[in-house]
Amino acid sequence: MHIFEGFLPSPWWQAWFVFSIPVILYGMYKMNKLVSERREVVPLLAVAGAFIFVLSSLKLPSVTGSSSHPTGTGMAAILFGPAITAVLGVIVLLYQAIFLAHGGITTLGANSASMAIIGPFVAYVFYKAASKAGMNFYLNVFLATAIADWVTYVVTSLQLALAFQSGGNFLTLFAGFAGIFAATQVPLAILEGALTALIMKYVVQIKSDVLVDLNVLTTATVAKLKEAMQ
Repeated sequence: MHIFEGFLPSPWWQAWFVFSIPVILYGMYKMNKLVSERREVVPLLAVAGAFIFVLSSLKLPSVTGSSSHPTGTGMAAILFGPAITAVLGVIVLLYQAIFLAHGGITTLGANSASMAIIGPFVAYVFYKAASKAGMNFYLNVFLATAIADWVTYVVTSLQLALAFQSGGNFLTLFAGFAGIFAATQVPLAILEGALTALIMKYVVQIKSDVLVDLNVLTTATVAKLKEAMQ
């Protein structure tokens, strides 16, 4: 979904910076607060950031001016919430833009909005709602992660359609971009969801106390999950 450098015209690339910057600043505040209060989460925070970097670097050719790949943001959204995920995501996007020519500086605001902010936010809302409804934890992780991917690409399709619409063809453009992304992104999101569920199973085994501290799981749910593993 990384839109290439210089691909978005004015005023769209500026508008997405206006949208993204306040969220990222709030995420920095939340991250500093979390790290100062709970130093034990720093390793897990680093793992979540590395997961985003590795998965989002595995790009495939897609819509002209963009690419297709897993995002890795679903796990961070579940663990730390959407605001902190926005900071992890923008760090990854900035590094990729500067050192890997993946994405761009002028398109950083748009790429942050889709991959680091809106996708993780929807995944987080889904995870919390499904948790309250009593959904199985691993199925919930799988679906929330896949949804983060799919929403990211819906937003990217929206960004491209808005930027290049003319003569009232917005819906046609949006459907065209989304349809091309779907060919690669539907299976990629399913694979990422399965991988994230497996990783979370490992985290439950070795760091369940941190999951409870972060309000990802309750103590009772952790006990049920560990009992099911035996």
